[in-house]
Amino acid sequence: MAYFWYKAFHLIGVVVWFAGLFYLGRLFVYHAEASEQSEPAQTILKNQYQIMEKRLYNLITMPGMVLTVVMAIALLTTEPELLKDGWLHAKLAFVVALLGYHFYCGRIMRRLAAGEFNWSGQHFRYFNEAPTLLLVAIVLLAVFKNSLPTDITAWGIVGLIVAMAVIIQLYAKKRKRDKEKLLAETPLVDEQAQASANP
Repeated sequence: MAYFWYKAFHLIGVVVWFAGLFYLGRLFVYHAEASEQSEPAQTILKNQYQIMEKRLYNLITMPGMVLTVVMAIALLTTEPELLKDGWLHAKLAFVVALLGYHFYCGRIMRRLAAGEFNWSGQHFRYFNEAPTLLLVAIVLLAVFKNSLPTDITAWGIVGLIVAMAVIIQLYAKKRKRDKEKLLAETPLVDEQAQASANP
């Protein structure tokens, strides 16, 4: 019975942790793009994003990570023989990479607050894809274990995931181009309105 309790809370921790990481990445995008705003909007937005990032990281993402790791250790105490399996070694390697990503997000958050991090919104969009790839790898290893499929179906699913990531990036670029085009056209519209108002 202990195994099922540990597993349930491990899965809850994973959901909370990844929800926090995904949202934190989006906040970094918005924080970086706030630099494109004029004052006082820029300062107001940056201050608001700093508060949101700090609360998200400390109150959701960090507890989710701790719960995930503690329950994973508890699960291994119920089945210590799993430590001999190759699939678990691979999964743990991805988890270590995810922990590195998690703590690097904390560092980014502190440097953004200090005004010392100058990535663009697009850089953060790419950065925000990392937990998605790690999630896919970790879940596949947890489900299939040593029998991870390598047939055409598996590669098709991988292709779909990659295609979704590419489509998201292309959509973000299109939105940015549209925004830049709109900003470029705005002064022209204002000039035309003034010209028609003062013949």
